[in-house]
Amino acid sequence: MTLSPELTFNDGNTIPQLGYGVWQVEDDVAEKVVVQAFEAGFRHIDTAKIYGNEAGVGRAIERSGLKPEDIFITTKLWNADQGYESTLAAFEASMERLGLETLDLYLIHWQQPKQDKYVDTWKALIELQKRGRVKSIGVSNFTTEGLHRIIDETGVVPAINQIELHPFFNQAELREFNASKGILTQAWSPLGQGGELLEHPAIAEIAAKHNATPAQVVIAWHLAIGNVVIPKSVTESRIRENYAALDVTLDEADIQAINGLDRTAEGTGRIGADPSVSDFA
Repeated sequence: MTLSPELTFNDGNTIPQLGYGVWQVEDDVAEKVVVQAFEAGFRHIDTAKIYGNEAGVGRAIERSGLKPEDIFITTKLWNADQGYESTLAAFEASMERLGLETLDLYLIHWQQPKQDKYVDTWKALIELQKRGRVKSIGVSNFTTEGLHRIIDETGVVPAINQIELHPFFNQAELREFNASKGILTQAWSPLGQGGELLEHPAIAEIAAKHNATPAQVVIAWHLAIGNVVIPKSVTESRIRENYAALDVTLDEADIQAINGLDRTAEGTGRIGADPSVSDFA
């Protein structure tokens, strides 16, 4: 079995570059599919409080028989729990649902600039890391402005910034900024949405060239440009296919062709909310 490459955080810890995400997966289904993901070879699982499936992920971990040191688990603090004390309490509740004593990676799920609690929230994550409850800390859906602020006010640089990122919205500028600060970039919605990306002629041509599926090609692109990537599927065969993207090696022409699909300049690439103005509970 091909093992996922490991990328190194700025705190010295490592993360499997290819992971398995469980957004929009019901709790009872999460238990089943995370076990299938482990069986396929995945060792990195990405969940969040708001997904409502931390308990299912925890049951899958228990069922797997894998040692804690052999897996990597991420969860995220939801917007309604931002603030110093509420973050500490929310973290303990997540850990109880997951059935873990120590977490590999804890993220602030959204910056929420109007709420303006993310600096105090970041201070709570720093404290959790100091206590040894979480190995690495990071953020999700943060802009350059938000990153500058938490770094300037605390002196602690996030290990990772998890953002919407796919070939139609490749976030080149934010990836460059992250890299300049030693922050890894992680892609959510890595395959786009609704099938348009996977049906694009350029992706289909590259897939045929490599005897791969379109999804494998897009995952291989993420890996090639240095993203941590967490594709989701609840179909066992596709879970295995996605993991097998590790065996697909794109050449520079392939990568440039996929880079050329970016729609940022047109303003039509983004699928989700804009973190600079998002404000929801």
